[in-house]
Amino acid sequence: MGFTMGLNLLLLVAMVATNILSLYHLSTTIISPKPPTTSPTPNPVPDHLLRQLQTIRATINHLTRLQPNPSTAARASTSPVPSDLLLYTNLSPIASACRHHPDLLHRYMNYTPFTTCPAASSAAAEPLILRGCHPLPRRRCFSPTPTKLPHALPTNPFSPIPESSVLWSSYKCKTFDCFNPDLGFDVKKEKTKFLSYKTDLDLPISQLTEIAKKSKTVLRLGLDIGGGTATFAAQMKEQNVTVITTTMSLGAPYNEAAALRGLVPLHLPLQQRLPVFDGVLDLVRCGHAVNRWIPVQAMEFLLYDVDRVLRGGGLFWVDRFFSKGVDLEEVYGPLIGKLGYKKVKWAVGKKTDSSGVKNGEVYLTALLQKPVSR
Repeated sequence: MGFTMGLNLLLLVAMVATNILSLYHLSTTIISPKPPTTSPTPNPVPDHLLRQLQTIRATINHLTRLQPNPSTAARASTSPVPSDLLLYTNLSPIASACRHHPDLLHRYMNYTPFTTCPAASSAAAEPLILRGCHPLPRRRCFSPTPTKLPHALPTNPFSPIPESSVLWSSYKCKTFDCFNPDLGFDVKKEKTKFLSYKTDLDLPISQLTEIAKKSKTVLRLGLDIGGGTATFAAQMKEQNVTVITTTMSLGAPYNEAAALRGLVPLHLPLQQRLPVFDGVLDLVRCGHAVNRWIPVQAMEFLLYDVDRVLRGGGLFWVDRFFSKGVDLEEVYGPLIGKLGYKKVKWAVGKKTDSSGVKNGEVYLTALLQKPVSR
């Protein structure tokens, strides 16, 4: 009994002591509170940074929604979005490449509103396009036109091209006679092209149409990539085949000349997606502009874009593609072979000019047919 009372007394003393210590600690904290840590008032975030942050967050949320849910990815029947597609997604209204060439972009957009667009700014458009920058159309300035118009535009694509309809301010030459005849402005010389057979590298239009008939391929619509002044389109027009031509006006008025001949020029570089719907063309030709100077990645893109626009059974004509002989065997030949097209014609010949001999270059002329079905 005495032991129990002693233990209870001890517990009571311990409890009282604990409460006293707690009360003391609390009272000292109230009497001498710990000084608050002072921190500088944060500066307000500028509005433009907040807008950029909101745009970034919105973009991240948008891309996150494109990613498959890990819990349902295994059950999804469609493949997930490729990582490179998400990596290079750009929501900017102007091509990102424009940022890397502010001097050219300034020249292109430097004009006085409600006046004629200056020739200097017009000349800056092609360097921008070739660098992957496709700027928005200029507003509130008017495209210049020739001061003197011809009495009548030619209806025959092999008639003389009226020089008065060309704006010559962007070019060193001021007449068509000033240019090298091989550039395509001598219509008398152009009239003989694509008609004769001299070597295995030639594919005259008569042979092309005969091959198409034998393979039961109808030629109605075609595309000529890098076609200069559109002579191939002019010759095919005589066969009632409509061919549009992609061309640039680098140093010479190729687009103007093609249009004055009554043909359709598309102002496009080689690395741009062809503005044609999938599987609608009967024929695609790659001219002399497509050669070994094009990076392999761009060449591969071009080949598969050609495959995109060709219909099943359509023809792909590689006309005098030149490269080093070893590169044709190890790089370009296998690259073309990946398309899986039927080789209707495959001719290789040496490039005999000074540059060709020096670099061991060869020409390739190939006519390939896309499979009807895969």
